[in-house]
Amino acid sequence: MKLVIVESPAKGRTLQGFLGKEYEVQSSYGHVRDLPKSKLGVDVEHEFAPQYIIPLKAKKVVTALKKEAKKAEETILATDEDREGESIAWHLAETLELKNPRRIVFHEITKPAILEALKNPRSIDENKVNAQQARRILDRLVGYKLSPFLWKKVARRLSAGRVQSVAVRLVSEREKEIQKFVAQEYWTIAALFKKAGVSFEALLAKKNNKNLGKFDIPNEKEAKAIEKNLAGAEYAVENVEQKQIKRNPLPPFTTSTLQQSSWQKLHFPARFTMSLAQQLYENGYITYHRTDSLNLSESSLKAAEDFITKTYGKEYHAGFPRRFKTKSKGAQEAHEAVRPTDPARLPESLKGAQFKEAHLKLYKLIWQRFLASQMASALFDSTAADIAAKNYTFRANGQVLKFEGFLKVYSLKFQEALLPELQKGETLDLEKLSPNQHFTEPPPRYTEATLVKALEEHGIGRPSTYAPILSTIQDRGYVEKDEQKKFKPTELGMIVNDLLVEHFPNIVDIEFTANMETKLDDIAKGEKQWTPMIQEFYQPFAENLEKKYLEVEKKTIVEETGKTCPKCGAPLVVRFGKFGKFLACSKFPECKYTESLAAKSASIGMKCPTCKEGDVITRRTKKGRMFYGCSRYPDCDFASWQKPVQKSEN
Repeated sequence: MKLVIVESPAKGRTLQGFLGKEYEVQSSYGHVRDLPKSKLGVDVEHEFAPQYIIPLKAKKVVTALKKEAKKAEETILATDEDREGESIAWHLAETLELKNPRRIVFHEITKPAILEALKNPRSIDENKVNAQQARRILDRLVGYKLSPFLWKKVARRLSAGRVQSVAVRLVSEREKEIQKFVAQEYWTIAALFKKAGVSFEALLAKKNNKNLGKFDIPNEKEAKAIEKNLAGAEYAVENVEQKQIKRNPLPPFTTSTLQQSSWQKLHFPARFTMSLAQQLYENGYITYHRTDSLNLSESSLKAAEDFITKTYGKEYHAGFPRRFKTKSKGAQEAHEAVRPTDPARLPESLKGAQFKEAHLKLYKLIWQRFLASQMASALFDSTAADIAAKNYTFRANGQVLKFEGFLKVYSLKFQEALLPELQKGETLDLEKLSPNQHFTEPPPRYTEATLVKALEEHGIGRPSTYAPILSTIQDRGYVEKDEQKKFKPTELGMIVNDLLVEHFPNIVDIEFTANMETKLDDIAKGEKQWTPMIQEFYQPFAENLEKKYLEVEKKTIVEETGKTCPKCGAPLVVRFGKFGKFLACSKFPECKYTESLAAKSASIGMKCPTCKEGDVITRRTKKGRMFYGCSRYPDCDFASWQKPVQKSEN
């Protein structure tokens, strides 16, 4: 009997279905060794040697796997193909005392892929293991050394992280940009014409044959002067340009773009998206979902061509295999993009299986994006007309879809605007001239999609870390979502960020953190050793930390309220906790009275839809997630993740 070990039972069941009785597939249920939670677990005096332990929850699994490994004639490690998967394989080999175990990897869990992997086993990639180990140790050093500093100088239960702190900085700095933003006024002038029953609009584009900039009409006075100058003017078509425009399909998904599109189209948070994708992968429906590569296998390109030609017609296929190259920093091109394992497996086929509606929606998104990537371009007939009036030129643009191409499968936003047939030199009847006031808008808060995009663009984190980063900064109470589901820093998040920026600039420096990721990539390629890299980081970090313990005074984040404690009569003050402000007795810890501020200040201005007596207020779970509840809780148990809407009485 040959033993095959994977990380999860679901993945194990799929593999067992492909392999005969000759193989026994067992699951490790994730990591079997890790650093201890109770202490640092890294020997900083002896080349940062990690002190791994077998967690209590893994001991039973390890015992069972050891027993199976001893009986097996051969043990095959089939954990995921990324660095974390390689690390799990190495820990299994160490823990189970395996000698020269076979290591197999595959991009998809299909029978051909598994059988091919079994024909081509390899040894454990020590470089990948070292890169993952270095990441784990770096994160542990920052988290376990810097967090106690925050406890002492700010408040208990706070935490800092090597990558999470950079994400908090991005959100905090965006908020500061919004707060400092001063709107700038500008005007545009639109002319409405009508010909042959077709109304169309043209915008003022030039004055004296010079292009007008966005702020060249800065106020109403200037706009009205132009309007007055154009009174009674004749409008003549100066030029008409017609051309065909191609719109090419987007590439198939990487982890980052999957998370972005899943949020934009389905409103699925990154963590939820990755959970669904994990289950689709383990059941053989999609390729590996933690990837920054846009590569597509030859067999998948041929399968896409066959399906598109058969289903939609030859004209809908691009006519050649479209291949894409990633722009992501440190992308591992040996991997594949996220795609369906078989394009002929329609999204509807998931109905009635073990999957829920959410699985079907995500699979459909992945399926559509992959097929679209191999389809013909969409074609638009575009018309641009310049219309002259005195020394001014207006520009009208029209666009009509001629051939939908890939848009038949994967919808993207576009606007059709029909222009009537215009001839050079003809005069037009003006229906209306409209000066329009505008103001510049502040940069928007980050959404799940745009924050993931920013992390990727800056080279912060890797495919496997984007979702955990977004979850962690919310769980820590540093960032929360507003009513539009956009990220904003909490007051605590701003305070911690400002302190780290001032005293530990490297920890929250975007370029420094991105360079660390590049060094980890170099370790994975075997181009760098991991211990010197950590030493180079840790020595100045430890020296600065020691100095800051002496230099930085404790931030007393307390606000007077003028109220008294109902228990002891001492003044009540506003303190900061992990999830923001709360009322507490000033004699703490002698008196431990506390009171929530949320219920008093967060009414949304409507009565509870359940009891009709209490007010609907914003509340928070223990992990800091906001929800809506009744002010009469626990007498009324109304609760909702979505903001309730007042029903019309009509």
